[in-house]
Amino acid sequence: MDDLAPNRCSELTMKTPSLLLAALLIAGSPCRFDAASAADLTAWRDSASKRAIIEFVDKVTRQDSPEYVPSADRIAAFDDDGTLWTEQPLSAQFAFAVDRVTALSPQHPEWYAMEPFASILRGNMQAALAAGDLGLQEVLRATRAGMTSEDFEAVVREWIATARHPETGRLYTEMAYKPMLELFAFLKDHDFKTFIVSRGDTEFMRIFSERVFNVSSQQVIGIHELRFDSENQLPVAFESPNHSVPGEKHGKLVGRETQLKQRPIAAFGNSDDDIQLLQWATAGDGVRLGLLVHHTDAQREWAYDVLTSTGKLDNALDRAQANDWTIVDMRADWNVIFSFEER
Repeated sequence: MDDLAPNRCSELTMKTPSLLLAALLIAGSPCRFDAASAADLTAWRDSASKRAIIEFVDKVTRQDSPEYVPSADRIAAFDDDGTLWTEQPLSAQFAFAVDRVTALSPQHPEWYAMEPFASILRGNMQAALAAGDLGLQEVLRATRAGMTSEDFEAVVREWIATARHPETGRLYTEMAYKPMLELFAFLKDHDFKTFIVSRGDTEFMRIFSERVFNVSSQQVIGIHELRFDSENQLPVAFESPNHSVPGEKHGKLVGRETQLKQRPIAAFGNSDDDIQLLQWATAGDGVRLGLLVHHTDAQREWAYDVLTSTGKLDNALDRAQANDWTIVDMRADWNVIFSFEER
């Protein structure tokens, strides 16, 4: 990698502690982007995937680079479950839906004969997960039908304040991946506008992502179904199990493109459901980054790809080489997976 332009070196000089800077100067070390960035990605091992990220950011942010991208065009799109935080054995949103079904079931005796509600109430999560994303969307719609956004927000905030992962005992908000927290912040520090995209409920994702990643609600894109209640002058959620919405199977790209308004130059995912998002981002002109998180660590997290009820990673792995996407091997590339490991 070429040395940084003088203006970037000056910026580093202003930000580098004096003793460290003196040591660098005494050693005759040139001012380089990768040396400055290593401290921002400490949860990442010095691997090909980390170098690919740093080199990409260098190319698009260094003003003397032939591949420089103005900050207004630095758009990065992240999948959520399995990419930014754990999705095993249930995603946070599915766990929330399960708790909501259980709490509301006395008011809905018909759920005991309807799937995936019946499987949830029987405690058969594997059968419930078999309904896929459309099943989750149906459950979320049903369990928030008639609620105002304010009421639903209060329920979600109460839930995420106390709900714990069934295997680690940690709050779901603690189950975010530290390397991705660092990467998210790293991109924002380099004037990227970062979006989280999901096929889940927008309101839930906005509250959860705001808490975990400190991201603006306007930068969280998911399924958003509201109607205006003229009588009460309020927007309320409605139940529409047959309603086609952006984000259903094979519709993720359509939904995100119409809401993002601009093609990302970087996209991050972990499953076949993210193929279209990565293809869209990396098919544009100029330097691009597509990255897949491969779950390979059965000791610190989970190991899965093809044989899984959620986050199936199969075709995307096959396409990664042809499309020059970066594959992150969680076990080999990450020093730390969760922040609580360090405590």
